[in-house]
Amino acid sequence: MAACRSKVSSVFRPNLFKDKVAIVTGGGTGIGKAIALELLYLGCKVMIASRKMDRLQKAAKEMKTLIDSQGRGSASLKHVECNIRKEEQVQHLISHTISEFGQLDFLVNNGGGQFPSPAEGISLKGWNAVIETNLTGTFLCCREAYTQWMKDHGGVIVNIIADMWRGFPLMSHTGAARSAVDNLTKSLAIEWAEDGVRVNAVAPGSSIYSETAADNYGDTDIFKRVLPNIPAKRLGLTEEVSGAVCFLLSPAASYISGETVKVDAGGSLYPSWTWNIDDHKKSVPYSWETDDNGSHTPPKSKL
Repeated sequence: MAACRSKVSSVFRPNLFKDKVAIVTGGGTGIGKAIALELLYLGCKVMIASRKMDRLQKAAKEMKTLIDSQGRGSASLKHVECNIRKEEQVQHLISHTISEFGQLDFLVNNGGGQFPSPAEGISLKGWNAVIETNLTGTFLCCREAYTQWMKDHGGVIVNIIADMWRGFPLMSHTGAARSAVDNLTKSLAIEWAEDGVRVNAVAPGSSIYSETAADNYGDTDIFKRVLPNIPAKRLGLTEEVSGAVCFLLSPAASYISGETVKVDAGGSLYPSWTWNIDDHKKSVPYSWETDDNGSHTPPKSKL
C-alpha cells in the first residue's frame, strides 16, 4: 500500500496557472488525482469528475487539506459526478464548470477504464464498455468543451492514453480505443487550430505505479513483472505524468499541438512483457513452388 502524500510540489513556477480553470476527468484517483493536485498547487481552479461520488468527495477533502497546509492559499477545487459515456452528463459537466468558475481553459481527459483479458474472452458488452469509456467518452468531453467554450475563447486539451505502440496483448479493447484517441488528438488539433485550441496527448507507460491501478487489476505482481523491461529499472510515479501534462498546458508548449508525449522511461522501445509466444510450426512461409495438385509446397527449414 502506498503511503498518503504529505506534501505537493512542482518544477514549475508558483502561480503558473493562476486565474485558469481546468477539468480533470477521473480526477479522484491515481494519475488524475496527481494532475489535479499539481494544477491546484500552481494556482489553477479545478473541477474533478468521476462516476463515483464517494471517491470524489474523499479525494477533494484530501487535496484541499494538502494544498491549504502548504500555505498555497485556499484550494479552489470542486467536484461533480459524471459518467463520460453519457452524453447528457458530459454536457452537464462542461456547463456546470463554466457556471461555477466562469470559464474553461484546460481539459484533461484522464477518465477511462479497462480489464485484462485475452481477446477471445472479451464479450461484446465488455468490448463496448471499454470503447465507450476510453474513446467515446474522450470524444464527448472534447466536443462539449469545444462547442460550449473553447470555440470562442481558445483553450488546451490533453488526452491521457496508454502504451499501445506495439499492440496491447491482454488489453486489446483499450489498445484499440487508446490508439483511436491518439488519432483523434491529431485530427482535432488541425480542425480546431484556427480557434486557438491546442490538443495533445500523454501516454503513460505500463510501469507508472498507482495503488488504484494495482487494485483494479486484482494482480499484486503486475508491476513486478513490468520492472525488468523498464530501461530506468524503476517504476514511474503519477507525479511524473502530471509534470508532462502541466508542461503541455503551459505557455512553454504554445507551439506544440497534435503530439503524444510518452512517459515511460523508454519502455515502449523495449521487448513486450505481456505476452509470450511458445515455439510452434504453424507459420507456413509463402512459396511460388506448387505440387501437381496446384497446392503450395513450403520449403524445408534449414534449422
